[in-house]
Amino acid sequence: MFEDFETSRVQVGEASIFVRHGGDGPPVVLLHGHPRTSATWHRVAPLLVRRGFTVVCPDLRGYGRSTGPVPTADHSGYSKRAVAGDVVEVMRSLGHARFALAGHDRGSSVALRLALDHPDAVSRVALIDGLPLTEHLSRITTEFATQWWHWFFFAQPDIPERVINADPDSWYHGDPESMGQENHDEWRAATRNPDVVRAMLEDYRAGLTIDPRHEEEDRAAGTQIRCPALILWSLRDDIEDLYGDPVKIWRQWAPDVRGHGIDSGHHVAEEAPEALASSLADFFGEEPS
Repeated sequence: MFEDFETSRVQVGEASIFVRHGGDGPPVVLLHGHPRTSATWHRVAPLLVRRGFTVVCPDLRGYGRSTGPVPTADHSGYSKRAVAGDVVEVMRSLGHARFALAGHDRGSSVALRLALDHPDAVSRVALIDGLPLTEHLSRITTEFATQWWHWFFFAQPDIPERVINADPDSWYHGDPESMGQENHDEWRAATRNPDVVRAMLEDYRAGLTIDPRHEEEDRAAGTQIRCPALILWSLRDDIEDLYGDPVKIWRQWAPDVRGHGIDSGHHVAEEAPEALASSLADFFGEEPS
């Protein structure tokens, strides 16, 4: 995986961030979702390098080989604000003050927060298979609660750690053939690490507490994404079934927004890398209007 890429470790306060980076050209950051690591991008990143980009793939705080602080009662150490700050510092350490950004799943929540908190750092943002957390929570239905029950299970104290760590292989499911063997092996090692499992749960706990409060403050202040935004979603996932056209929802958060679906299941970077890389490269390569 990641031939000709380098790896680095960047210390950001109480977090230590593992990052892969390679290529030569305008910088692009790719943020993975749950329960993946930066290795999920192993098929997309080389395609973007060939299109002329520098590509940076960090493990989010606490995921994979990155580490984070000891959890606290308010979950602030794993808030999207804290994780977004990690990404900004990682990019500065690599010499990039401004960059394009893509986030998938939980990574899309980090990408939203980064674009809102650090607008001067983000030239363009792609948000994949996600909505603002408050938009999810304001649309809770029986169908949502049934399909996305894990959000509320993960939010419980202590119980999820005991359940998952008792047999992580039966909780998390991954296919070496579809994921790629090295990606699968890295992901499996991470999910068998109790510290990683705790951090991933803290991500969800923050997502039901401190993160929605930050989004509500943005809405009250009229804060929006200032850069162009691309919304992508997997057609064989459930986001369109639950909410209809995601672009219509995102228009409340970003005045310059467009989007389309991709024929894929949820893990689009692994299942449809060519289509995803093409969409990202075309968007990130556009000349400023």
